[in-house]
Amino acid sequence: MRASITIGLVTPQATNRVSPEGQQMYPDVNFIPKGVGVKALTPEGYDSAWDGIVPAAEELAGNNKLDAIMVLGTSLTFYRGFEAHEKLLERLRRIGLPVATMSSAIVDGLRAVGAKKIGVSTAYADVVNNRLRDFLTASGFDVQALEGFGIERFGGAAEKTEDDIIALAGRVSAQARDAQGMLISCGGLKTLNVGKTIEDKLGVPVVSSTPAAFWAAMRLVGESGTLPGYGKLFEAVH
Repeated sequence: MRASITIGLVTPQATNRVSPEGQQMYPDVNFIPKGVGVKALTPEGYDSAWDGIVPAAEELAGNNKLDAIMVLGTSLTFYRGFEAHEKLLERLRRIGLPVATMSSAIVDGLRAVGAKKIGVSTAYADVVNNRLRDFLTASGFDVQALEGFGIERFGGAAEKTEDDIIALAGRVSAQARDAQGMLISCGGLKTLNVGKTIEDKLGVPVVSSTPAAFWAAMRLVGESGTLPGYGKLFEAVH
């Protein structure tokens, strides 16, 4: 890894903080966060935060010497659909820096591990799950099964334990026996330390929101993102 990397993070929280998972993964990288304040894991709860994404990214770029920008928040960036997400990326690229979103990161991660037929575990309730299914289908994936925890309260996902996440992935896997991979969607779910466990248990690669986003952020700046011990996505240069 090169000596100095600084990545701006547009985050769904109201406060400016960096995910502990990101810091654990790449402790030598300088991450600078700017929160946009998602109110709830519902379309209405995302709306004001969506409007703040581009201004937050522009503020980060204007006030700091950045190498790239990552927009965190999976549901925040997919909930308006595939075309809206593509237009968001177009607007962000006009800032002039390498940029990606958590939604583009999970897509890139699934493609990197060769998973077209997928099972999907989420934190969300049905209305958001349906939008995720549509986004993934439009992105070229065959969603064989999808189940969520039914959470709408922002911050509620962080209360789910690793055992909860493993159990949900197991239920989804039982419904998606032909799946080539498992997606765990929601940056609020603490998945970094369970992805490899789920891979070993289910026999398919796992891509989850926060680890995939930080992996993708490293790739924006020309790094491989390789991290031994965290699962197939991190084991080799793809």
